[in-house]
Amino acid sequence: MDELIRKLIRKYKTNDPFELAGCLNITVWFCDLGRNTRGMYYRKLRRRYIVIHENLDERWQRFVCAHELAHDRLHPGFSRFWLDEQSFFHPGKFERQANKFAIRLLTAGDRLRLHESVADFLKRNDIPEEMVKFYM
Repeated sequence: MDELIRKLIRKYKTNDPFELAGCLNITVWFCDLGRNTRGMYYRKLRRRYIVIHENLDERWQRFVCAHELAHDRLHPGFSRFWLDEQSFFHPGKFERQANKFAIRLLTAGDRLRLHESVADFLKRNDIPEEMVKFYM
């Protein structure tokens, strides 16, 4: 996973998930996905899409984009919906991997500072505090 992230950043010179999606020809849409869905990734007729709930704040939209980008890179051929009930409270293997990928992508090039907590590190990198448990 770390090598994949390094290659993406080196090739496209960014760790911004929206820019990476554009470089990878993944269309990103924002729309109302309802109360319990933050985002989803799907493929249709060789086209790839990331859909992000439009009512999320920018921090969550960025994280969800990185999470869904992870599904494209790590789980090719699968469409994944990131539902709060399944991903946030009882994340399966693919969802845990996508969360870890998102954190590593968004913190690429940065490290914990001396005496800094993981929560503070993630906050400094504009990652939702609920993702602390996926840091390691």
